[in-house]
Amino acid sequence: MQVDEMQAAIREQGVDGWLFYDHHHRDPIAGRVLGMDPAAHVTRRWYYFVPAVGEPRKLVHRIESFRLDGLPGGKREYSSWQELAAELERMLEGARRIAMQYSPGNAILYVSMVDAGTVEFLRELGKEIVSSADLVSRFEAVLSEEQMASHALAQRAIDRILVAAWREIAARVRSASGGAGAFTEYAMMQWLAGALRREGLEWENGPNVSVGPNSADSHYEPTAERSRAIREGDFLLIDIWGRQAKPLADGRAAIHYDVTWTGVIGREPSERERTIFAAVVAARDAAIAAVERAFAERREIRGFEADRAARRVIDEAGFGAYFTHRTGHNIAADLHGTGAHLDDLETHDERRILPRTCFSVEPGVYLPGEFGVRSEVNMLTVEDRAWVTGARQTELVRI
Repeated sequence: MQVDEMQAAIREQGVDGWLFYDHHHRDPIAGRVLGMDPAAHVTRRWYYFVPAVGEPRKLVHRIESFRLDGLPGGKREYSSWQELAAELERMLEGARRIAMQYSPGNAILYVSMVDAGTVEFLRELGKEIVSSADLVSRFEAVLSEEQMASHALAQRAIDRILVAAWREIAARVRSASGGAGAFTEYAMMQWLAGALRREGLEWENGPNVSVGPNSADSHYEPTAERSRAIREGDFLLIDIWGRQAKPLADGRAAIHYDVTWTGVIGREPSERERTIFAAVVAARDAAIAAVERAFAERREIRGFEADRAARRVIDEAGFGAYFTHRTGHNIAADLHGTGAHLDDLETHDERRILPRTCFSVEPGVYLPGEFGVRSEVNMLTVEDRAWVTGARQTELVRI
């Protein structure tokens, strides 16, 4: 934990300090930002206040008085609830505007960790509680050189797997011939999982392999019990993600790569499939261009603005009602990280897309009972540039 760097960010944010608070690991963000043990036995409330200027302050329960000993700053203790209230007021003396893992209206779910009662109590003390969302992005989502390199390794591995997957599907479909041993979504999912494992990658859930009407379910996941056969003539969607299983040199986890491609098996795409695919790709590229322009001009861009760029294209094409999720999500050690999402649908994400962050761009159109198209790429940014990190699909795959 670098106090000087954190305090500079707090001053830039225009707040008097950043208050961390946890109980039974309710706020994993606090633990990660402060570098605490995620497996520690936390049975009592603790508070850690980093002021814009001056020494950090700790408040811990007497039976867990050691809890914050690894962090800089002076320590005070409490036992009773009355003592807790008095000590918390003392800890925050001189600070009025305080950032916490709080989101007005629960707008940004990923940082909305503090319970309502704590916020109410602090307001009664005359404190203005504001969201730490941009601070969290800065200390959670901004990547090191090694983290960015780990994303590139996952990208190259998964792009190789996808190329091999199209060949595997072609061979398996034609050998299965739709009989009793028909090739299924689940079987292909297992093949992809094996390929990821051989590349030294790890992942959570999935991958997603879906054909026909199942591809219109944006979070469909086949199982051994519920899986559709993959046959000649099918429309197919693959969503695949993973990260290096081996930790980085500094002990942190590697960064994910997450992409979605679509194609057709044994035929040319229909006119309707071409039309939907063209709209989705145009929307994807509009969001990409909006981010690229902003970074090239060293101009701020917020998550909702990139979402609007994509959504406008699909709305104008007449498919807005079928674009039912945000345009993209932050990517870090967690697949869905705590940085800015490209979102003006599920939330109005006003967080800045920061330099040295990674995120997906993945608009989609899902026609219930027919098929769904999603085209997903990942982007990385630095101070004056943003770019797509892997292959970019420009036409439906013919298998």
